[in-house]
Amino acid sequence: MEFNLADLFERVADTVPDRLALVAGDRRLTYRELDDRATAFARHLVDVGVRPGSHVGIYSYNRAEWVEAMLGCYKARAVPVNVNYRYVADELRYLFDNADLVALVFERRFAPKVAAVAPALARLEHLVVVEDGSGEELGALPAVDYEHAIHAGRGPRDGLPARSPDDLYILYTGGTTGLPKGVMWRQEDIFFAALGGGNYGGPPIETPEAIVEHVSETPGITLAMAPLMHGQAQWTTLIGMFAGNTVVLNTQHSLDAAELWDLVEREGAQVVSLVGDAMARPMVDALAARDHVPPSLFAIVSGGAILSPTIKEQIAQVAPHVMVLDAFGASETGAQGAVDVTEKGPRFRMNDATTVITDDGRVAPPGEVGLLARRGHVPIGYYKDPEKTAATFVEIDGVRWAVPGDRAVIEEDGTITVLGRGSQCINTGGEKVFPEEVEAVLKSHPDVFDAVVVGVPDERWGEAVTAVVAPREGRAPTLEDLREHASTALARYKVPRHLVVVDQVERSPSGKPDYRWARQVATERVP
Repeated sequence: MEFNLADLFERVADTVPDRLALVAGDRRLTYRELDDRATAFARHLVDVGVRPGSHVGIYSYNRAEWVEAMLGCYKARAVPVNVNYRYVADELRYLFDNADLVALVFERRFAPKVAAVAPALARLEHLVVVEDGSGEELGALPAVDYEHAIHAGRGPRDGLPARSPDDLYILYTGGTTGLPKGVMWRQEDIFFAALGGGNYGGPPIETPEAIVEHVSETPGITLAMAPLMHGQAQWTTLIGMFAGNTVVLNTQHSLDAAELWDLVEREGAQVVSLVGDAMARPMVDALAARDHVPPSLFAIVSGGAILSPTIKEQIAQVAPHVMVLDAFGASETGAQGAVDVTEKGPRFRMNDATTVITDDGRVAPPGEVGLLARRGHVPIGYYKDPEKTAATFVEIDGVRWAVPGDRAVIEEDGTITVLGRGSQCINTGGEKVFPEEVEAVLKSHPDVFDAVVVGVPDERWGEAVTAVVAPREGRAPTLEDLREHASTALARYKVPRHLVVVDQVERSPSGKPDYRWARQVATERVP
C-alpha cells in the first residue's frame, strides 16, 4: 500500500469538511477551507514551474499560511523546508544554498534579510510574500503576494501531479552544535515513524483508506506551542489533523504564558504540546498564579526535550488531575516512545524497533553503555551529506539502523536509560559526564530558573564541569549552594566545579539549549 501525506490529509478533509481544523490568531479554518487554500497554493507552485522534488522554503512565524504552504507543497509534490526565523544573513545564505531552494514563502518582516541573500542564489527563482502588517519594503525583490497566489490558484484538485510514498519530507535540524542539516525521509516512513501511523497510540493503519476509520467522532483540541519550523510542532499538527482534530497554533513571537493559558481556556484545548523545561517552566509558573486550571486541560505533552522531575512535580502540585507525558525521539528517528524520568535519567520501554548498540556494532547487553538505535521506518539520510549519512545510518547484519548519537544503556528490566548526546559529553579526569543529568539536578534547586552544563578546559582534569545558570527573580545561588545540592544526587565528579550566572540561558526557538553559546560564555568567564 502507498501512504502519501497529501493523500492522507485529503481523505480526512473529505470526511469532516466542516470541522474546525486550525486556529491561528484570528484565523479559523475548517478542513474544507484549509484543503482548498492548500490546493490553491499547490496549483500556484505548479503554474510557476516548481517541479516534483523541488525544495520550497517557509520563512515565517507560526500562522495559518505556514500550514497551508506546507500542505500545498505536499500536494504539488514539492518539498517544504523549514527556515529558522532567528537566523542572521550568513546562516540564511548557507541554508538556502544547502537546501537548493527554488522558491521561498516569507513574511514581509523578513524582506530585508531575504533581499540580502537572494540575489546570490541562482536557484532561488520564485518568491512569495505573506503580509504581516510590518510595512517592510520589498525593494527590488520580485515577490508575488501570497493571497494573490491563492486567489489565482483556486480550483479543484484536478491537474496536480500524481503522488508517491517516496515523496520527500525534509526537516532541517541542528545549528546549536554545528551547521544545520536536512534529514530526508520518505513520506511513508515519516508517517509511521513520527506521525502516529493514522492511529496515534494504537496499532498503525494497514491501508490508506483506513485513516478515516480513526477520525475522532468528537474532535480533540491541541495547543501547539512550539514554532512550526521545529519538527515537534509539525508532528503535533499533522498527528492532530490525521485524526480530524483541531490544532491551535501559538502565534506569539515571545512567550507570554498567562496569555497562552487564556487561549487554552478560550479554545477548550485538552492538550498542551510543548518542548521541555524552557517552555514548561514559565507555563507552570503562570498556571500556579491563576485562580483555577482551565477545565478542559487533560494533558501536557513534551516532545523534543525531556521535562525535568522538578517540573513534573510542580505540575502535579498545581494540576494533579492533568496527565504529563514525555515523548522521546529525534529528527533522525521519529517518535520512539513515552518516557519516565528516573534518578538515572529518562527511561523508556524497549520495543522491536529500538535498542542499544555498542560502538563495534553489537546489540548491547544490559548494563553496557552504547548508542540508542532504531530500525524499520528510518530516514534516507542527510541531504547532500553522504559522510554524515554513512556515520548516522548504519547497516548491521543486513539491517539498517538510525544512530543519531544518544548514549544509552539497557537496564535489567528491559527499559532503556538515555544518558545524553555523546557530542555534548564532558570528559573530566577520564570520567564521562552527560550534561542532561546534571542540568536536571540543578534545575531542581529552588533558586535556579534555568541551567545548561558544559565542560571548560582545565589543566588538571582535561575538562571541568561548569554550570551556566539563570537564577529565579530575586535569588542569587552560589557555587557552594549548588554543589551541596548536586552532591545529594550525583557522584562527586559530576558536581559542577564552576558557576557562571547569566540573565537568561540562550535556547533555540524550540527550547533546546545552545551549547555553543554556553561553552563560549563559560570559557570567557571561568578563570
